[in-house]
Amino acid sequence: MNPPRISPNGAAETNRFPKITGIWRPITAGLAGSAAHSGLMFLKSWAGLLPTFQPYEELQRALGHLVGSSVHPAVPWILSYANGTLVLGFLFHRIYRLLPGQNGAMKGVVFGVIGWMIMSLVFYPLLGLGPFASHAGLGVLPALLSLAMVLTYSVVLGIVFSILSPKRADNS
Repeated sequence: MNPPRISPNGAAETNRFPKITGIWRPITAGLAGSAAHSGLMFLKSWAGLLPTFQPYEELQRALGHLVGSSVHPAVPWILSYANGTLVLGFLFHRIYRLLPGQNGAMKGVVFGVIGWMIMSLVFYPLLGLGPFASHAGLGVLPALLSLAMVLTYSVVLGIVFSILSPKRADNS
């Protein structure tokens, strides 16, 4: 195995992971973030945390109302994966170098907090849950769970993105 090279910013560069370029880097990172998010949602369900706070069911109801018929429960999950893998993955890729932070994890935290604010102030009110899901009747807990959900996604997104592009992540 070759010793790591040192990049101009002082970070060690290794060939442990294949370099993924083009559209595959943000797609792979977005998919990893979406999988981590799904894992947290599974854990939430398994542990019985906030059983009355079901944002995917609220989205399913809103979509059903919008299209005028029932919507299969898989649709919100598919939309979430498509959004996390494609839309947010590519957005993160485009603004990566503009985000504050010295590594993918910290850039992911910033990206996640921005996303959480948008979700809490736009998405939840559109679903009838009010800002920060305050109308869910559970106090601050839905907002905190939402923050954990978004940060789980975005930190994994940032870490995987930076791992897959160690030489170019800071200037891509």
